[in-house]
Amino acid sequence: MTTSIEVSKLVKVYGSLRAVDGVDCEVHTGEVFSFLGPNGAGKTTTVEILEGLRRRTSGEVRVLGLDPWTQIDKLRTRVGVIPQDFHFFPKLTPREAVRLYASLFAVKIDIDELLARVELSDKADDHYDTLSGGQHQKVGVALALVNDPELCFLDEPTTGLDPRARRSIWDVIRRLRGEGRTVFLTTHYLDEAQQLSDRIAIIHRGKIIATGSPNEIISRYGRPERLRIVGEPALADRLAPLGLRVERDDRAVEVELRSKGDALRILETIAASGLRWDSFSTRTDTLEDVFIQMVGRLEDGSAPGTTTEDRS
Repeated sequence: MTTSIEVSKLVKVYGSLRAVDGVDCEVHTGEVFSFLGPNGAGKTTTVEILEGLRRRTSGEVRVLGLDPWTQIDKLRTRVGVIPQDFHFFPKLTPREAVRLYASLFAVKIDIDELLARVELSDKADDHYDTLSGGQHQKVGVALALVNDPELCFLDEPTTGLDPRARRSIWDVIRRLRGEGRTVFLTTHYLDEAQQLSDRIAIIHRGKIIATGSPNEIISRYGRPERLRIVGEPALADRLAPLGLRVERDDRAVEVELRSKGDALRILETIAASGLRWDSFSTRTDTLEDVFIQMVGRLEDGSAPGTTTEDRS
């Protein structure tokens, strides 16, 4: 498997702050790779180093086989970038914007075909300031594709968009992957990363704390499947003798399932209890659940994979 990005022992220091502290990762060619982390984790600094916008303190970085700082002239013709909070000239149309970028890159392109790929054909001649937020982002994608890049950096491309517009951008990202392009995505929407990504990396305080596919990370760091019963909190006391981990809140009780047979034991127990219950469902952790747990544990000073019982 070939790689589009290789990072080894990457460090960026600002005075006494190690904003990036020994990052190692690689991005495979043709995949959607999501880079996740809380605010201040080092995401933006790392991405700007990869894009050739910021000089690293130490470590090795190769983007499409090139050093992004010393070989930026060669690299910029092979990558496309949508910066965070993308904006453009308000009175230019998408057609004019693409034509302008094509002239800057000195390339000839089929403007109509490119706008169709990003679902902007019907807005090709509308002024930018009349477009919706999702359409603004599609203009950004179109401009990022003018030079037919091998690698696209998309920095929070769906921030502030309504659910329908977000899904539309998702379709465009999937199309880029289908064309064989590599997509490096940063996002604060964990459901987005789970839906779109082949692999992800989570950074916290300048260090990578987890890498893998969404399912691998959920399986490695998430909690087991649980049965959630909406009913009286007193149900938790009746279920305790089963020897399963039980959690409760004001509305429901959750019981960890070690096997499918546990679900039957739980339901038989609550049926025999005489206590009120309204409904039940099974629940598994999402990437967002795991992300919150991991970051929370690190803030508390424990390792990503430990639990409350591990620390006691």
